[in-house]
Amino acid sequence: MNSQRFALLDALRGLAMVWMTVFHFVFDLNHAGLVKQDFYRDPFWTWQRVVIVSLFLFCAGFGQAVATAQGQSWERFWKRWRQVAACALLVSAGSWLMYPQTFIYFGVLHGMALMLVVVRLTAYWGRWLWLLGALAVASKFIAAYALSVWARGQFIELFNSPVLNWLGWITQKPITEDYAPLFPWLGVMWWGVATEGWLLSRTKANRSGYAGMALPRALPKVGRALAVLGRWSLSYYMVHQPVLIAMVMGLGWLKR
Repeated sequence: MNSQRFALLDALRGLAMVWMTVFHFVFDLNHAGLVKQDFYRDPFWTWQRVVIVSLFLFCAGFGQAVATAQGQSWERFWKRWRQVAACALLVSAGSWLMYPQTFIYFGVLHGMALMLVVVRLTAYWGRWLWLLGALAVASKFIAAYALSVWARGQFIELFNSPVLNWLGWITQKPITEDYAPLFPWLGVMWWGVATEGWLLSRTKANRSGYAGMALPRALPKVGRALAVLGRWSLSYYMVHQPVLIAMVMGLGWLKR
């Protein structure tokens, strides 16, 4: 994927980064007491998070499918995976310093590290990934219903505890600043893989390969700017919150 970028994919990932930045900026303002919003119960904010995470993981699945189709070696895969896993650990450490009672132990990057391995192993399953993705999403709701109806006591507590709540089959959402369990989010990533397979079959049918999606001519200036940002998504993800927090602290100091 180094030799040929995908403009639309990069731009979509860049859009998720910009949207996430706005979301986190207001979140940080709220945490500092400069605004008052309910990020945990207000649908205006909770649904925004769902869409942002969906965009991020869909693009991750699509990108991994592209890399696999282009012959990415396991060595190169594990190199990237180690970067994601290391960043996930840094997020846990940083969030523990800021929110020791609600630190992030299985957020987006933690989930992505696990899901990338699953996606890599299943990238060639073709159209079955549409169905598997739907089942992965549905399993969250099926499991919650089954646990609430048939399970009892300690069994429910086990699935709700950090020991197993990374699966996402829970009846009570954990108190943490970010939470992206395997289910339902693996389903979104699988749909990203399936979408790439569908597009590849269409481009092969037209004998145009990947060229129709390649950077740079198809996108307007704004789209090209988003695509540039999307190429550096992991680095941006790790840097944006410290910068935003510093800005919010500056605003709080000015308001005194």
